[in-house]
This record gives sequence, structure tokens and C-alpha cells, in this order.
Amino acid sequence: MGLYYTKELDNGATISIWDITESEEQLLELSSVPNDEIEELQLIRNSARRRERLAVRALLNELFDGKVYLGHHDNGRPFLQNSLTEISISHTGRFVAILTHPQDSVGIDIESLERSFSVVEKKALSELERESINEKNRNTHLAIYWSAKEAIFKRMSLTDIDFAKQIYIKRFQPKESGELTAIFTDKEGVEQEFDLCYEIMENHVLAWVVG
Repeated sequence: MGLYYTKELDNGATISIWDITESEEQLLELSSVPNDEIEELQLIRNSARRRERLAVRALLNELFDGKVYLGHHDNGRPFLQNSLTEISISHTGRFVAILTHPQDSVGIDIESLERSFSVVEKKALSELERESINEKNRNTHLAIYWSAKEAIFKRMSLTDIDFAKQIYIKRFQPKESGELTAIFTDKEGVEQEFDLCYEIMENHVLAWVVG
């Protein structure tokens, strides 16, 4: 299908989503893949993972003039080696989502609601967060928590973050879309507050943070 969704945010960021319906061969035709990434792709045995990687490349081709070169920070966060644009990337089996901003740090995450997020409750939530879970919409509530924390993790570009202790999402009730407040506490105890947004689309949760 190609470019499925694009959204210009008031803060100058842009969300772009690719719906992965193409074959590997079709995605290769749509992509401008550097030689080193071609070599990496050949080492990936899972065809779905290869298609995700190629869809990232196809979407980058839509967003930028000329070939862009991806590098990665220690925590896996991508950056553009030949552009000052800040970027964050997330993908599921169906979608690739990219968030860009001319200068501010960004983080985005997309998750399929078809998977169970029960493990998230013990792995990534604090006691206060666990107490806030809406039993009627438990899996969606957990998915939004996880997606928001993933977006913060990507934004911070740090390694070894304890999601339960260092990223706190203030109490909320899950809706089709909404705003969240997150508090990130570093290992020295210094806190930073972030405003996030999320929306549910096509049985997926999308969460993002800018700045």
C-alpha cells in the first residue's frame, strides 16, 4: 500500500506511517538501500523482519530527497548520518512508523493490540500504575502504558533504563486518542517531565513524544 498516513504536528514534527503490503522484491524496487544495509539484510533469516527493514527504507525514500544513511546510538536509537533531522522509528508486522523533527529529540512507538501485554504489568509498571489499570480495557490500557514508555525510552537515548522505576506515566483512562504526562527519573534522581500523545488506529496503539 505504501504511505498510509501522515500527520503534521503543531510542534513542527511529522508522523509518517507505511502499510507493509508489498513483497520483498517490490520493497527493494521502492528502496534506496546502502550496500552495508544490503549485507545486513542478507543475514536476516526471517522474511517478515526483512520486509520491515525494507519498508523503513521505502518510507525514508518518501520523506527525504536523496539517499539517507542510518546510524544507531548505543541503545539502538537511529539517527541520520547525513542530515540534522531528528528521527525515531518503530515497526510492527503491518506498519512502519517514523517521527521526524528538524531539531528536537523525538520518540515514537507502535504496537499491535492483537498481542497480549500481560507481561508488561510485572515487567514495566510501578505499583501505582498497576493499581490504575482499567479491568474492562486491560490489554489496551497496558498497551498504551508500554507504547508510551517505549517512546520515552527512545527519546532519552540511554541504555539500561528500568521502565518500572525510571519512567512513570501519570494516571489516565484509555480512549481512542489522548495526552499523557510522563516523568523520567535518571539514576541520580533528577526528574524530567514530558507530554506525550497517543491514538488507536487499525487495532494498533501509536504513542509519541517530541522535545
